[in-house]
Amino acid sequence: MSVRVLLADDHLILRQGLRAILERSGMQVVAEAGDGMEAVRLTTELKPTVVVLDLAMPVLNGLDAAREIQRDAPETAIILLTMHTEEQYILAALQAGVKGYVVKTQAAEDLVHAVEQVCSGTLYLSAGVSQVVTQAYLKKTEPSSEPLTPRERQVLQLVAEGKTTKEIARMLEISVKTAESHRTRVMDKLDIHDVAGLVRYAIRRGLIQA
Repeated sequence: MSVRVLLADDHLILRQGLRAILERSGMQVVAEAGDGMEAVRLTTELKPTVVVLDLAMPVLNGLDAAREIQRDAPETAIILLTMHTEEQYILAALQAGVKGYVVKTQAAEDLVHAVEQVCSGTLYLSAGVSQVVTQAYLKKTEPSSEPLTPRERQVLQLVAEGKTTKEIARMLEISVKTAESHRTRVMDKLDIHDVAGLVRYAIRRGLIQA
């Protein structure tokens, strides 16, 4: 039985390239998603063997999507695909339940190896990433604390993407009053009281790309 993979990336051309690579290796791509929320929904519905998540995706970023998938479909192995090799992202990914951390600048075969490894129950880290993890372990580095709840992070991301409170309420299927309450709590917790400041914070945390 072939490995069933779900691809999530907001760039269609990249998804098409990844699909071709995986299918040439005998794997079955069962679905594609253009944002993190869609990736969570499709993973929960289809229960693929592996889901490949881009870190920077609209609506819901790859890390928060990974957390939701880990909760709703724990049998699906998660691979994060990213340009980031900084310690904070790697540690946060591992803490979120990610089993594979693949750097986009590596050879295409790196993703195939990652899928094969996580399917066998082994953690896979791209070259260079494992050294960062080892150094963090030796320094006893803890993942940076997260002051926001998952819902508040999602609201922050949508605000940083330029969505209005009404749009956020509609997308998250909550009332406008609740969306406004989340937005206010985000600003109070972060002590940031303007949208430009929230955008800068979201970029630093990897929720959106600059």
